[in-house]
Amino acid sequence: MRVYRLKPLLLSQFEKDGFVCCRRFTSVASISEGIERVIRDVVPGMPSEHVFYEDRAQPDSLKQIQLLQQHDAFFEALAKAGPFRELAETLLRDSVVCKNIQYFNKPPQTGQATPPHQDGYYFKLAPPHALTMWLALDEVDIENGCVRYLPGSHKQGMRSHAATGTLGFSQGIVDFPTDEDRKNEIALIASPGDLLVHHALTVHRADANLSSTRSRRAIGFIFYAAQAKIDSIAWERYQSDLKSDLMRDGKI
Repeated sequence: MRVYRLKPLLLSQFEKDGFVCCRRFTSVASISEGIERVIRDVVPGMPSEHVFYEDRAQPDSLKQIQLLQQHDAFFEALAKAGPFRELAETLLRDSVVCKNIQYFNKPPQTGQATPPHQDGYYFKLAPPHALTMWLALDEVDIENGCVRYLPGSHKQGMRSHAATGTLGFSQGIVDFPTDEDRKNEIALIASPGDLLVHHALTVHRADANLSSTRSRRAIGFIFYAAQAKIDSIAWERYQSDLKSDLMRDGKI
């Protein structure tokens, strides 16, 4: 895997805007092969709460795989060491713990919008020092649902969230978009190997995949700073409520 050299301005940009885009961070061939292997060999035996489909009756509507590092040695190695972890430690100015490696897809025409949210709402951390990395495996643009950010929103605290009904993104910001949101939002087009990184409090979203032929696949990494501690009571309550909702709706 190619080693990415952190440009000095990326750290200052991350702290100012709450996100950065690292162009050509890595080649994606081995990661794509790993995902294909997991889908073929591992997903059939995984717990249903770790695998999400737009429609469980249609295997090609697979939209998320959770906790890849717990189910596959290749992704376990990516979680423990290497350029993703090193970049996370640089941007958070702390040692880190990899909490999740996820596969995301928005299948053509069926991939739903990702509601506006802050990842920290799901994480239940104090302080909320964490980040998410999003590695594009396909060409991603306006048509097939690129990620959109609100610069500086990580400095404005946690906004109010409520249930969305969207599988994999169960909570969304209640008052989005405000006039300021509309004015400031930035859409980031990405190519395979480009890495987007955002702070846990950065507001972001993505539109549905409107393409008739193109998928929008990506790998997500979640890193917590060592100083961040989970509110275990809030976390367990959220996970219990989420699982109950998914089971009630027949999603898992």
